[in-house]
Amino acid sequence: MASSIPANFTPDNILLIKLRHHGDMLLTTPVINALRQRYPQANIDVLLYQETRPMLQANPDIRQLHVIDRKWKQEGARKKLAHEWALLKRVRASRYDVVINLADQWRSAIITLFSGAPVRIGFDYKKRDNAFWRLCHTHRVSTAEHGKLHTVEQNLSALAPLGILARDTVASMHYEADDWPQTAALLAGLDVSDSFIVIQPTSRWIFKCWDDEKVAAVIDRLARADRKIVLTAAPDKNELAMIDNILAHCKTPHVVSVAGKLSLTKLAALIDHAVLFIGVDSAPMHMAAALDTPCLALFGPTKLQHWRPWGFNNRVIWAGDYGPLPAPDSIDTKTQQRYLTTIPVEDVVVAARKLLNE
Repeated sequence: MASSIPANFTPDNILLIKLRHHGDMLLTTPVINALRQRYPQANIDVLLYQETRPMLQANPDIRQLHVIDRKWKQEGARKKLAHEWALLKRVRASRYDVVINLADQWRSAIITLFSGAPVRIGFDYKKRDNAFWRLCHTHRVSTAEHGKLHTVEQNLSALAPLGILARDTVASMHYEADDWPQTAALLAGLDVSDSFIVIQPTSRWIFKCWDDEKVAAVIDRLARADRKIVLTAAPDKNELAMIDNILAHCKTPHVVSVAGKLSLTKLAALIDHAVLFIGVDSAPMHMAAALDTPCLALFGPTKLQHWRPWGFNNRVIWAGDYGPLPAPDSIDTKTQQRYLTTIPVEDVVVAARKLLNE
C-alpha cells in the first residue's frame, strides 16, 4: 500500500488528466476549484483532448493546458509517435508534485507514471485491477460508490488522498474578455435586446432530443417582442437541419438563430447573459449550470444521476416520469428514435415560467 500523504503537504505543481468530451471537461472544474482553495500558491495544469480545450482555456486558475490532438494519428505512425514523445517530455519537464488521473485509459496511466510525480492518484477501476495500473498510481481511490454519485462527485472523490473533502464544490465556465462584446454585436444585428432566452434543442445524438414540433410550440408560448428566443446548435449539418425544421414550425416572429455561428466561449458568453437556458443533455446545458443561468434541462434515457445539471439554479424534466425508458447502457447511439417525445409541452412551459419568476 502507498504511504499516507502528510497533512502539511503543499505541492507547487499539480497536473489534472481527463481525456473525454466537452461536458466531461467542464465537470472537472470543481476539482480545479477545490485544489485552488486548498493550495492557493500551486500551479495547476490540465491534460486534455485538443477539441475540448475551449472549455478550460480561459480559466484563470489553470497555468497551462497540455493537449492530445486526436488528429495526430492521421499524420502517420512516425509523426504520431513524435508528438506523443514530445508530450511526455513536456509533462516530465514540468516536475509535477501531484498528478491526478481522472481517466481510465492506459494512455493516461502511462503519462501519469512517466511524469515522475511522487504523488500519483488514480481510480481503482475493476477493469484495471493489475500490477501495471497499480505501478502507475501511488494512491488509488475506490470506485465502489461511483454508480450512486454525480460525475462531479466522482471526480472530487479523487482528492480524498490529499485530505480534501469538497463534494459540494461548484463548477466554473469562463470565456474571453472580447467574447461578449462580439456576441452582443451579433445579437444587435438580429434585433435582440438585453432580455432573451437561449434554447439549444440539439445534440450530436438524436436520442437525446425532443420533438421539433414541441420545441417550436414552447418557443411560440415563451417568445415576446421584448424577450426573444435565441436558438443555438453546433455547426453540424444534422443539428443545423433540426434548427431549420424547428423554425419552420414556429408561428412567432420573435425567434432568431445563431446556430453554428458561435465558438464555445462565445456560446458561454451568450448563455451567461440569457435570462433562461432550455436544453437537452449536452455540454451547453452543463455550461448554463456552471454559469448559474436559470437552466431547464430535458432528459431521456441517459444516466440522470451522473449527468444532471450541477448547481442550484436549475430544473430537470425527465421523460421517465411520463413513460418507460430503455436502460441507458442498452441505447444504440446511432438510433433516430427520440425518447423524450413523452414530455408534454405544457410541463416545459410551466417549468420555464417558474424559472423566469412569471
